[in-house]
Formats: sequence, C-alpha cells, structure tokens
Amino acid sequence: MSELHRITIDPGICSGRPIIRGMRIRVRDVLDLLAAGASREEILQDYPLLEDGDITAALEFASRHSDHPVLRVA
Repeated sequence: MSELHRITIDPGICSGRPIIRGMRIRVRDVLDLLAAGASREEILQDYPLLEDGDITAALEFASRHSDHPVLRVA
C-alpha cells in the first residue's frame, strides 16, 4: 500500500518543498539522514513526531521522482 498520502506540499511551509504530514520536516531531510547511514530507529528516536510510515513515504516519493524520460537526439 502506498504511503505517499503522508507527503504534502504547502507553499507556506519550507518554501513549498515536499514535507512529511504538514510538519517542517522535509522529505530531503529524511533522505539525507538515510543516505548518511542513520537507521530508521535512529531517525524515529531523533524525530519523535515521525512515524515509520513517514520514512517509507519519503523513500517512495524519492523512488517515483528519481526516474526521468530519456531524450534522444535524432
């Protein structure tokens, strides 16, 4: 089941960047922590308002937005 419903975009919060459930925690912040080697448990401990599904949502969001069309020059 998709967790993307947890990702919101609000022009008044974090300059309209994708955030977790309307909080001032950007998807990028979660992804940066994961990329730096933080475990889910560490992230949840450091950010008590986050839920495990929020981390899954950030990963799902990144996965869906990392692919792009390949343009070929004729």
